[in-house]
Formats: sequence, structure tokens, C-alpha cells
Amino acid sequence: MDVTTSLKSLLLVIQQYRDNRTAQNAAQLLKQVEEVSGLKCDQLLSSGQVLPSECVSGLVELAGNPNTSPTLTSSIISLLAQLAGDDHSREILHSSYNLTSTLAAVIHCHSATPGEALVLQCLQVLQKLTYNARIFQSTSYIPELVAFLMTNIQSHSDDIIMPCLGLMANLCRDNHSVQSHIKSLLFDAKNIHQTFQLVFNIVVNGDGTLTRKYSVDLLVDLLKNPKIADYLTRYQHFSACVAQVLGLLHSKDPDSAAKVLELLLAMCSVSGLRSLLCQVLFKPAGPKLRAAGRRQGAGVDGGRKAEDGLALVQWLSSPVEGAERCSLQALQLLNELLEEALTADNMPDCMLGFVEMLLPVLFELLKGLDPAQGDAHVRKHCHRITHVTSLLLILCTDDSTRSLVSRQVSAQLCLSRVEALLSCCHSNNPTTCLHPGSDNDLSHVCAEALLKTLELMSKLRQQVKDMETSFYRMLQDQRIVTPLSLALTSHHREHVQTGLSLLFEATPLPDFPSLVLGESMAANNAYRQREAELSVKRIAVQEVPPPRTNTSMLDSSSASSRSVHSLVEKIQTGLELQEQAKDSHVSEIIDVYEQKLSAFTSKESRLQDLLEAKALALSQADRLIAQYRVQRAQAEAEARKLASLLKDAERRREDLQAELSGQVLEVQRSKADMEELLQHNARLQRDSEDHQALKGAYNSLLNRFNETERLLKELQSAHISLTKQNEALRRNQEALQLQQDKMTSVLEERDEEIKSLQSDLQKKNSDIAGLRVELQAEEEKVKEKDQERRELEETVDVLRKELNKTEQARKDASIKASSLELQKSQLEAKLKQKEDELNKHSAMIAMIHSLSSGKMKNDVNLSL
Repeated sequence: MDVTTSLKSLLLVIQQYRDNRTAQNAAQLLKQVEEVSGLKCDQLLSSGQVLPSECVSGLVELAGNPNTSPTLTSSIISLLAQLAGDDHSREILHSSYNLTSTLAAVIHCHSATPGEALVLQCLQVLQKLTYNARIFQSTSYIPELVAFLMTNIQSHSDDIIMPCLGLMANLCRDNHSVQSHIKSLLFDAKNIHQTFQLVFNIVVNGDGTLTRKYSVDLLVDLLKNPKIADYLTRYQHFSACVAQVLGLLHSKDPDSAAKVLELLLAMCSVSGLRSLLCQVLFKPAGPKLRAAGRRQGAGVDGGRKAEDGLALVQWLSSPVEGAERCSLQALQLLNELLEEALTADNMPDCMLGFVEMLLPVLFELLKGLDPAQGDAHVRKHCHRITHVTSLLLILCTDDSTRSLVSRQVSAQLCLSRVEALLSCCHSNNPTTCLHPGSDNDLSHVCAEALLKTLELMSKLRQQVKDMETSFYRMLQDQRIVTPLSLALTSHHREHVQTGLSLLFEATPLPDFPSLVLGESMAANNAYRQREAELSVKRIAVQEVPPPRTNTSMLDSSSASSRSVHSLVEKIQTGLELQEQAKDSHVSEIIDVYEQKLSAFTSKESRLQDLLEAKALALSQADRLIAQYRVQRAQAEAEARKLASLLKDAERRREDLQAELSGQVLEVQRSKADMEELLQHNARLQRDSEDHQALKGAYNSLLNRFNETERLLKELQSAHISLTKQNEALRRNQEALQLQQDKMTSVLEERDEEIKSLQSDLQKKNSDIAGLRVELQAEEEKVKEKDQERRELEETVDVLRKELNKTEQARKDASIKASSLELQKSQLEAKLKQKEDELNKHSAMIAMIHSLSSGKMKNDVNLSL
């Protein structure tokens, strides 16, 4: 059976069950739902058809009805979960059919039994529907659902805790109203550590990637709150929990590893947690942690830490499919952790061994750039090069790690990487200049990777052989202009600072293309200005990108503005404790003003640097004038060459003029041919219109034929149903005839019984008459015989008693005869009624036969 037929049957059964909630209709509906569940219904809701929409509406209505049986409700929810196979279908079920509120209502109805299979099923389906979906607290049954989750998330059963926690994470995702409501009930200074332990246990012991994803999302959202992040820094079991989380990196599942790395990166955004992470990863375990590890069976000793670091390094170059995201996340995590470790007062002893193990993997990641494989490969590899070189630059900030890097890197490796990136930036054409687009534009990605590599060469030029020569040679390459100009005109402070440092190194070089760089920067600025003007025309108000020279000033002022906004947000959300609110606000305001003062100081120093750069630029201007004179002489030589080329072009133009006159004649002939073709096209157009008219007539006749055929099928089905009704009526008539025969035989038997009773009665009457005659004779004899009187009196008494008995028997026989006569009259009335019904049925059958024969004749005439 196809999907359309099954859905039609399902809709019919839903309507029948809605009208009459009997056990038979419920069984039919359950069977039909299971049948549709067995079919392939992928993207059924995305088709926008009416039939699936009606079916889903009916199913959602029945699932939300508390009178529906739990078995039927469970089957309906299973079918709806099967339909929600893709993101678009889940969005339709959530927004158009309000399935979220329906499932919340089902959970509310069965909240007394949270361990029931139907409740767990609803929680699992709600996890699917609410992931990355906006849920409003005012939605029906959502407050009750939150209360249910708050009650059962503290249960002792893992079967109910896991789905409740996942659903709560979805409801809290970017939903401040639900977050505030839950925060007022659960998250406070008394039980926040218990909450941390619960979430970490689910992250580590959760079965499946989905559970781990929900718990990680919840923990990441909690870390966005500064107060909760501060509580986590003081959590006494944080190191042990992080060690267990790092142990999850040993799995080969890229999705699970990506969520773990996302959690670790979120922790690195908190300064206090970043130092604790370094202690867990780079420092050997203390006695207390080793004892705790033995008790828990976790093994958080130095060997385990080395294994965790090795697992982190292995994800950098993992061959597992889909591991590219994990590789970039691992690089970002190592950036944060190594920067924290190198800036610490006491560098961990085992970190040098870790760096020595890490460096070959990093240098291997720098290889493999092939522009022929397409833009996607180039973009991915450039992102990887940027992260790797950033990590190497962090390692170059310390003497011990810089010596390790210098021993394993070579000038040839860096030179080959720079050449490959330059070819990607310019498409093997040194004069090509890509316009600055968005931050994700391929030119920006390649330029960032190239400048990072040059910055690494600058850091290592004194320690690596031939690195200084290669570095200065690359700075004098004409192709360096495009990425350097993109960096100097960028919005990012980091890019501008990198570009300025390279420009400071390149300016004293004799062949550095300073003039071309200025023209490229001017072109970039002009392009940005045009883009800004166009955007202003499209949008009412749009901020123009700031000039390069004011980037640091704007960044510092925006930093202070962000601090003020964060202070206002903290005050509004009420995260500070009541007893510390006043002092903390004053201290934060003081911090804001101190930050502003430091920003103004840095602004003044940067302006001083700019003035010195201007003086240096003036000294370079003389050298540029000399270069310009040489270039002018070259330009004059080129102008003479262009004049000779112009004369050749004039002669060529005269030849082409002659050819053009011939082409004009050809065009005139072509015009005449075109007119003939247009006339022929007009004739064909008229034929086409006639064909379309005939086609329309054919379609109308075909529609009439289809309609007639449909009517014929309907009449045939009606004839079949009437024939079946006629057969049923005939069988009913035969049954009634048999019943009438039985009643007639019963009446005859009753008549015979009445006749026999009447004959008995007559005999009794005759006996009574004889006895009366004898009594009269005896009375006459009484007068004569006194002696016999007593005996006769006794005889008379006996006879009177018998007479009374006989009289009573006669009365009983009369009553029985009257009741039998009444039954006879009733049976005769029923028999007459049945005969009337038979006559009516016979007339109806005759009428049906006449009607069906008349319709068949009409159908035959229509088909002819």
C-alpha cells in the first residue's frame, strides 16, 4: 500500500474514532498508525500537502486528549517522532502543530508516574523538538514542564535524570526568561557545587553523544554567567572532573571529542579556570589527587596526564572522517593553555617534553597546501596554518621553547609555505589585487596565514640558518603588497599590528615596493568607502568602517564601553550578593575609570609612535622620488613603444574597415532572410495557436471522459452495495417466514389444548348435574329416614367439597383459556406486522432493481 492510500485510511479512522470512542475504533486506529509507521515517510511534512497536514493535526489532537489510552498515545507519539526526522520537519511540528505544548500536556497528565514509559518517550521527543528552538515561557504547559523537570532532575534514577537534563538544557538555551525562573529555584551558593558535580557526571558517564551534547551546552551556558564561573573556580573537585573530561578524548568519535573541546575552550575563556586547566594537563598529580584517583578508579596520575596530552595531540592530525573541526579546536585549546603556561611564574617541568612531542605534528600540519584542489581546500588549510603559526609564535615567547622550535624548523619549510600562500593570494599572477571583502573572504584568510608565517620567520631569523635571508627576500617580493595592504587596512587590531611590525622591518629594504603598497591601501580604502556608501543607500543608517590609524583608539574606547555595559548587565540581572553589592559596584566603577585612563595613556603612546612613523616616511619620500624618476624614464620608453603600436593599429583599422563594408552587405542579405523567417515564424505561431486550441478541446473532452468514468465507478459501487442490501433483505425475509411457520404450528397446538380443556369442562358440568339430581333425591329421603339423614349430610358435605374443588378447577380452566386466547391475538397481530414489513421490503427491492437497471442504462448511454 502506498503512502497516500495509507494516509487516507488513517484520516478516515481518526474521524471515526473522534466521533465514536469505542474499543473497536481504537484498535483500528492503533493498527493504522502502526501501518503508517512502517512506511517510509521522510520529509512528508515538507511537501506542504493537505492530506499529511490533516492527519498530523488529528494525531496531535488525539495525543493531547487525556481520554486517549496510553498505548494509543505512545503509538501516535512514535509516529510523530518518526516524521520529525529532519530540522525542517521538527520546526514545522514545533511551530505549526504546537506539538511541544501537546507533549508537555501529556507529561503533566502523567506527572505522578515520572518513570512511566510514555513520560520518558515524551521527554525524548521533546529533546529533539526543542534543540536550537526558541521556547517561550508563556506557552501553554511550559511552566508545568519546567516544574516537572526541576522536580525529577534531582531523582535517583538515571533513566529520568538524563532526558530531564537534556530537555532543561534546550529550554535554557538563549532563553533569559526560563534561565531567570530556574536560577531563582536552583542555582545558588548552597547547591551550585552539587549542580556542577551532577553535570560533570553526566558529561563523563552519559551514554551517547546526544546526552553529552546537552550537558556540555548547559555547562557552557552556565559559564557565560560571571558569578557561576567564579563559583566553578572555587569548586574543590574541579581538577578531578577536568581530568575525567580529558579522558573522553581517547575515544574515536569526532562529535563527542568536539563537544569536549568546546567545553574546554569555554573554560579557557575564564582566567581562573585556564590556570587550573594548565595544572591538570601539564603538572604531575599530587598525593591527594592520586589517592582520589585510586578510590574512583580514574588513574589521574602523571602517566594519565601524559596520555591525555597525547590524545589531544592526536586529534590535531586524526584521520577520522569529520575530525577537521576537532583539529582546529585542539589548536585553539593549545594556544590558550600554552600561552597561560608560558606566562606563569613557574613553568611546568613536563611542558618541555610535551612541546617536543607536539612540534613534529605541528610542522606536518603546515604541509599539504595544493591550490589545484579548490577554494574549500585552500580555505581549510589556510585556517590550519594560521592556528599552527599562532601556536608556534606563542612558543617563541620563551627562550627554552623557542630553542626547541628553532631546532626543528628550517628556512626552506617556511619559504615553501610563503611561496604557496602567495600563489593562492594572487592566483600565480603578481599583479592581481583582490578586493577586501568580508572577514571570511579567501583573500583575507590567505593573507592572515601568510602574515603569520612571515611573523614566525621574523621571530626565528636569528636562530635558524638562512632564515633572515629568506625573510628579507620575501619582504621585497612584489606579491607581498596585497596581503600587507589588507592587514594594514583591516578592522582587527591584531592584523594591523602584525602588518605594522612587518612594514617596520621592510621599510629600510632597497627593493621594498612602498609606492605600490600605498596605492593598494588607497584602493582598499576606496573600495571600503564605496561599499559603505552603497550600504548607506540600502540601509537607513550604517556605520562606516573606521580608518586604520584610529583602530587602536576605537578598540580601547569600545573595551571601556563593553565594561560599562557588562557592569549595567550585572546590576540588572542581580548576580551580586546583597551584602557585597555596594562594594563590588564601586570597585567595578573604579576599574572602568582606571581602564579608561590606561586607554588614554596607550592612545597617547600610539599617537607618538605614529608621529615617529611619519618622520620615517618623510625620509623615505626622497628615495621614492628618485625611484619615481627612474620609473618615469621607463614610462617614456614604453610610451614610444605604444606610439609605434598605435600606428600598426591604424593600419589594422583600415583593413578592418574594408572587411566591415563587406560585412554590412552580408547583414543586409541576412535581414532579408530574417524577414522571410519571421513570416514563416508567424505562420508557425498561428499553427501553434490552432494546436493549443485543439489541445484545450482535447483536454476538456478528456476531463469529461474522466469525470464520466468516475461517475460510472461510483454508480457501479452503489449498485454493488444495493445488491448486497437486497441479498441481506432476502435472507431476512426467509428468516421471518420460518419464524411465521413456527408461530402457526404453536397456535395450532394451543387450539388443540383449548379444545381438550373445553371437553373436560363439559364432562365436569355433566357430573355436577347428576350429583345435584342425586342430592334432591336424598333430601326427599331425609324426611322419611332420620337415621340416614346424618349419613346423607356427611355425604353431602363431602360432595360439596368436591363440588367446590370442581368449581375452582373450572374457573382455573376458564382463566387459562382466556390467557391462551390473548396470546393468540397477540401472535396474530405480530404476524400481521411481519407480513406488512415483508411487503414493504419486497416493494423496496423492486424499486431498487428498477432504479439500478435505469442507472445502468444511463451509464451505458454516457459511455457511448
